[in-house]
Amino acid sequence: MNRPDTLKDAPLGRESDYPERYDPGLLYPIPRAANRAPLGIEKGGLPFVGEDEWHAFELSWLNARGKPSVAVARFRLPADSPNLIESKSWKLYLNGFNQTRFAGRDQVAETLARDLGEAAGATPDVALLDVDAPELMPRALPGECIDGLDIAVDRYTPNPDCLRAEGEVVEETLHSHLLKSNCPVTGQPDWGSVLIRYRGPRLDREGLLRYLIGFRQHQDFHEHCVEHIFTDLMARARPERLLVMARYVRRGGLDISPWRATPGERPPQPLRLARQ
Repeated sequence: MNRPDTLKDAPLGRESDYPERYDPGLLYPIPRAANRAPLGIEKGGLPFVGEDEWHAFELSWLNARGKPSVAVARFRLPADSPNLIESKSWKLYLNGFNQTRFAGRDQVAETLARDLGEAAGATPDVALLDVDAPELMPRALPGECIDGLDIAVDRYTPNPDCLRAEGEVVEETLHSHLLKSNCPVTGQPDWGSVLIRYRGPRLDREGLLRYLIGFRQHQDFHEHCVEHIFTDLMARARPERLLVMARYVRRGGLDISPWRATPGERPPQPLRLARQ
């Protein structure tokens, strides 16, 4: 994939100084529309609902007396926001809290919500969690893992022709830990797990696993990989209901877990995996 023009001034892939003072101008928004157009998704006509869930594990600030505080920030950004936020810019922005004084946790959360909302063009949900909060404890993905299937694979780019569904209508939840894609700018690997919950004609599991492995050399953002999987499954398998959720491995103190679904579907909550 060619580097999008929208990334030409992004900090991703560049040497950067890490600031120690708060600066909301560090957040770098990227319009979602450019990456959705190749999937046939038009602005204002999303075929799904969903969110991008981020956990920031390296958040710290100073209280009014100069004493450091720490927390894990959880951000949930709606999929219909005009922009996503480039991940390195998010890390730089969060680093700017390190030597900045705030009156308390509420002011930190309000600041994060305001700045992210202005950059993304939609109101996010922001929560500050204690580092030992129960919802941060690792859990297993629900459903049946398909990684044990003994299949031959010779293609590592997405091939929707692998997706087949036929026969009786079923309701099932499947998952795989073999998801890997690559950053569209730096080429760095992004490792993840993916969950698929659907009601519709039974999916051919071997074909589904080949399809998911096909993202191994694909370059795109986490959010757009999930939208790619969702739109291909809807087009090829035609389920009545569908949820696609990816839980990507943490990098640089941030993990990203996008989900896209037909209206009425919601992912299991709370859910974090050991690799995150």
